[in-house]
Amino acid sequence: METQSLTIQIKKVEKSKINEVDFNNLAFGKNYADHMMYCDYKDGKWHTPQIVPYGPMEFHPSTKVFHYGQAVFEGMKAFKDDHGTVHLFRPEQNFERINKSSKRLAIPEFPKDLFFESLEALIKLDYNWVKPGQGNSLYIRPFVIATEEGVAAAPSDSYRFMIITCPSQAYYNKPVKVLFAEKFSRSANGGVGYAKAAGNYGAQFYPTNLAKSKGYDQVIWTDANTHDYLEEAGTMNIFFRIGDKLLTAPTSDRILDGVTRKSVIQLAKDKGIEVEIAPVEVKRIKDAAKVGELKEIFGTGTAATIAKVTAFEHAGEEFPLPEVDKEYSVLMKDSLQDIQYNRVEDKNNWLHPVKP
Repeated sequence: METQSLTIQIKKVEKSKINEVDFNNLAFGKNYADHMMYCDYKDGKWHTPQIVPYGPMEFHPSTKVFHYGQAVFEGMKAFKDDHGTVHLFRPEQNFERINKSSKRLAIPEFPKDLFFESLEALIKLDYNWVKPGQGNSLYIRPFVIATEEGVAAAPSDSYRFMIITCPSQAYYNKPVKVLFAEKFSRSANGGVGYAKAAGNYGAQFYPTNLAKSKGYDQVIWTDANTHDYLEEAGTMNIFFRIGDKLLTAPTSDRILDGVTRKSVIQLAKDKGIEVEIAPVEVKRIKDAAKVGELKEIFGTGTAATIAKVTAFEHAGEEFPLPEVDKEYSVLMKDSLQDIQYNRVEDKNNWLHPVKP
């Protein structure tokens, strides 16, 4: 059945597959909602967005994304409150960041009105895929790929902007152990570390696999020049608690400006917790651990929300983190989720309601 809105063409599924999904046992990113959105850029402009049943698409082997990696993406979530209303969490931040990432990779920026109208239309179509209850959400993945056919090393002249969604629960269902990087780096000055470029993540897989072979879950990357300063983890920004103070590295052209990161910083300040945003030296963290001043390390990210770190290793030394009362990681996660599920007043206006 074809329907038409002012700027979106919609083709609905004949039958939903929602009853085929076990929502109590979800593997992250393995089950997808009924519909997806795509919008093509060609002849110098973005065309009419399409919402269609989720499924495969066909591209030529010479499609430029396969050869030169012009691809950026975002990660965001929708939550359903106890009254049945769905809320997007800080979607403006994701919209701004995907265009910032696109600009760095010479991809045309996507119009704001098309982004929000198509996103809301997609959520409304798959409203029942957003389940209420603690830990449940709909993970939303906007992304852009280069679609021109040709292997010349030049920016594409055509692109496809897409949004797919999948029901999700916790990305990390247990605390993690991390390895401080000594050799490998995630990004360098002047590079694309601040962009959510697909290649940033592909380049992390090998050193992360090395860490996993040693019994660690993630790598905390260090700066490319000296490896003396801690920057971010593979899928998360990272926070350190020394005494009652939170430390996190400043964003730069090497570090992603995480939405959860900036939300945690604001929540901590709202609660009177001191936050130091400055370069974090490996030596400082190790010294604090040795004398018992390092209380917590935790990662923040859309998929992970907040992931507690139980131990870290560097230069052959492993440092277990102590058990502490009133963990900041728990406080921040609870405070964040209370807002996301609309259980408390949204004083910072972070929620964007979407009604069916």
